[in-house]
Amino acid sequence: MPASTISVVPIGAKICKPMLLEVMVFSPEAGFKFKVLVERACTPEADEVWKLVFDLFKMIEGVETQIVHISYTAGAPVERAAVLAMASEGIKPEQAQVLATEVHEAAKAVAGKTKVTKKESTRAVKAMKKVLVPVSISG
Repeated sequence: MPASTISVVPIGAKICKPMLLEVMVFSPEAGFKFKVLVERACTPEADEVWKLVFDLFKMIEGVETQIVHISYTAGAPVERAAVLAMASEGIKPEQAQVLATEVHEAAKAVAGKTKVTKKESTRAVKAMKKVLVPVSISG
């Protein structure tokens, strides 16, 4: 007969600590570089908000200059799980491929613009989503 056990879990205020983790730096073409970050933000109620951040840089007059910032908030549970996996396991080759091609191109397309069109915004959203959930966009 197995021995009896007990588990005691103290209940208290939720704690959420914001963090920012750089998970990839890549140069997809001459003169460009991008950084991919995983961000955990916190709501006022201490709920976690997971984001995938893509920052595009370009060499301008010999200075590395940020030209685009895309922050994608993971909404669906499968997206949040994928962002969390990136933080602990790194970026998988398939994800890196999508970042280096589709996300990079979508970001370049809006560089220098003061107003992003709905079509450009949708392209960036689909590309970022594809990094997290490749199957959902493939059809």
